[in-house]
Amino acid sequence: MRLRRSILALVASGLVINPLPAANSDLPDIGSPGDTVLSRDLELQIGRSIYRSLVNADRVISDPEIQEYAQDIGQKLAIHAQDGDFQFNFFVVDDSAINAFALPGGYIGVHSGLILATKSESELAGVIAHEISHVTQRHISRAVYANQRNSILSMAAMLGAILLGAASGSSDAITGAIATAQGVAAQQQINFTRANEYEADRVGVGVLAAAGFDPQAMPSFFETLARQSGPLESQAPEFLRTHPVTVNRIAETRERAASLPRPEVDDTAGYSLTKARIRVLSSPTPQKALEFFLGEQQDPKSIGNLGTDYGIALVRMQLGEYGVARDLFRNLRAAHPGVIPFHTGLANAELALGNKAPAFLIYDQAMTLFPRNVPLTVHYAEALMANGNPQKAHSILLDLLNNVPPTAQQVRLIALAASAAGDTAEAHYYMAELHLIKGDATMAADQLRLALSIPGLNSVQKARFSARLDQIMEWVQKEQRAKRASDGNAQ
Repeated sequence: MRLRRSILALVASGLVINPLPAANSDLPDIGSPGDTVLSRDLELQIGRSIYRSLVNADRVISDPEIQEYAQDIGQKLAIHAQDGDFQFNFFVVDDSAINAFALPGGYIGVHSGLILATKSESELAGVIAHEISHVTQRHISRAVYANQRNSILSMAAMLGAILLGAASGSSDAITGAIATAQGVAAQQQINFTRANEYEADRVGVGVLAAAGFDPQAMPSFFETLARQSGPLESQAPEFLRTHPVTVNRIAETRERAASLPRPEVDDTAGYSLTKARIRVLSSPTPQKALEFFLGEQQDPKSIGNLGTDYGIALVRMQLGEYGVARDLFRNLRAAHPGVIPFHTGLANAELALGNKAPAFLIYDQAMTLFPRNVPLTVHYAEALMANGNPQKAHSILLDLLNNVPPTAQQVRLIALAASAAGDTAEAHYYMAELHLIKGDATMAADQLRLALSIPGLNSVQKARFSARLDQIMEWVQKEQRAKRASDGNAQ
């Protein structure tokens, strides 16, 4: 199911950036009476619900390398933006539009199209720092406090429209519901937007510099986007429509950036490789991606760009040219042994050529060098399962699960591994966890009941499954009581 790209722009403009006027001060507003209207717990619930709807609609890119990079760069910025008050989650949305958005509760989404549009890692970091600042400055709760009941009702209606659209794929229903919800305070929201954007710029550029990136990259990227836009609003990049950029705003951000240290910053391998993976995944055909990378090879500015060589190797794999891909990955790994995707790429090329022994040797060596790396472990487990060893796949995935917060992809994979290894009860247990990640406690409880019904369970399994089921049912009952109380108060 694919939703129209308008859904994300509407989320950004309607749910997130309902701004409140900021004081004429460089100091950020870090406290707000809006907390009494929209608590952080409620923000988290709203953000988590929207994020889950995007995941369930297959809009969030599940590629493990892309996921890991988004978290890495996001957390590198987030630690300089707060004192642990927010738990941020960063993800990439499969959408060619140039846009990014912040959801309530610290969920930050970046479109794949925006990542491809950036010319440096500092430009990408500047956009993410801006979105982080919308969250840390509590722009949502401040907006709700300003509009009180109207804002709460509007947010509830928009959330319902988004979730409905995620389930049905109807962009007309989404647009109509959100337009109605926004009608009451639309002009106020438009007036407030500029103030919050200025504040997110001011705070964000400081976060960018504190994290070691080039602070001038933020105004430079905004300026580049503004130059690309045509005379009509519909021709502007989506980011400019959801985050209005003015000449004064760019000038103020550039002036602020000029007062901060400007270090010499090189792009990380993760940035270059992530762009390459997105390019390969989003190209209509492998041939189109290959044409792009071969063209980059001829550009003097791209000499030494790991992403270009990596992209060509990935495309050669897609085209079935496994011998060529193996040689490319082998050279890349020899020159850059600390770059994990070169190890997995080489191992997968060897597997494609039927060379299982050297392939699994490469994987085993990489697992020793980079223990519990999520993308590496996921790819290794997939290779083990494809080659008849689900037991070992289950073992390494369980070790990862016990030490690293899992993604839905990891939990789904370990459930498949357990099932293939004949451990049906554990497979049901993992499926319960997968349903919990997706927000369906009822299905999770059903899976645990199935796990408990499997003959031959040992005492540890029975205790673990029962305790988890009790925990889920207690949570469900608490939510039901809260809903009944809320319904009673509303009458």
